[in-house]
Amino acid sequence: MSVVALGVPSVHRQASDPAPPCPTEGPLIDTFGRVATDLRVSLTDLCNLRCTYCMPAEGLDWMPGEQKLHADELIRLLRLAVTRLGITNVRFTGGEPLVVPHLEDVVRATAQLRPRPEITLTTNGVGLAARAEALAHAGLSRINVSLDTVDPARFKAITRRDRLDDVLAGLRAARAAGLDPVKVNAVLDPVTGLEDAVALLGFCLDEGLQLRIIEQMPLDAGHSWQRDRALSADVVLAALRAHFTLTEDPAPRGSAPAQLWQVHRGGQVAGRVGIIASVSQAFCAACDRSRLTADGQVRNCLFAREETDLRALLRTGADDDALEAAWRSAMWAKAAGHGINDPDFIQPDRPMSAIGG
Repeated sequence: MSVVALGVPSVHRQASDPAPPCPTEGPLIDTFGRVATDLRVSLTDLCNLRCTYCMPAEGLDWMPGEQKLHADELIRLLRLAVTRLGITNVRFTGGEPLVVPHLEDVVRATAQLRPRPEITLTTNGVGLAARAEALAHAGLSRINVSLDTVDPARFKAITRRDRLDDVLAGLRAARAAGLDPVKVNAVLDPVTGLEDAVALLGFCLDEGLQLRIIEQMPLDAGHSWQRDRALSADVVLAALRAHFTLTEDPAPRGSAPAQLWQVHRGGQVAGRVGIIASVSQAFCAACDRSRLTADGQVRNCLFAREETDLRALLRTGADDDALEAAWRSAMWAKAAGHGINDPDFIQPDRPMSAIGG
């Protein structure tokens, strides 16, 4: 949705132009006219997998419990985001959000907000089979499950855990609970990824799931990402087209990160596959996201180098006006793009597991 359509004067400026004053009301806007309506909320940095592109086998130095937002603090910020800042979509992430015992309570409280936001969850699916129905009853709208391969040996090698059967059970449970459309998020291994992509798409078509293939990004804990090793969207698309008939989905993409393609079987559309080309075909100009980390930091971009500390404000008695002003200011300062392709790009200090997907 455009800024003008939301009743906010469009802000068109070059990155070198001075920023105008930050608005004190209305949508959560930045100086380039982008409106943030999608909030990504990390509930924890903990994870029960050890994916090779994310963290070392021994794990990381986890956040101390007292640094993480308490449930009541989180719910207060969610209420502020929805009722004052115009957030319409809330996605809970991690780490792995299913390791959080009070997840259902947070989902339920979010579902009670008015206007009610769409509530989604990104999970590795390991513990999903036991909780999908309860999450649906609590008010969860949709779910994304991370799954990079359906080959058991490759799954074990990538995640360093032998849990593929648990993930597949979680996918079935999510569909049974009515959390449709169930989406599968895949980050492809540089060596086996093209074979995995073909097998994943066939699996998702058979199971009534929607596949999203995500370009690997420089967000690993070891800072070892190499552009020339990562599989680009064009390479992946060519590999899929060797096995499937694909046509560009006619629906407007809007601010969605995935470019969608219809997959044809027997002359009919059998499903859709999305490719998220965060690196090779950046979509920063249409970004509508704000991010809240498990320790209460607002990030205006996945690759931001600076954060705004709402936890400190909460714990020193700040009122909602002060919290709102800090959040607005953080988003107002959002850069024009993530800068991955700039020669002076510096990877954020936090890995993906500590930021939230």
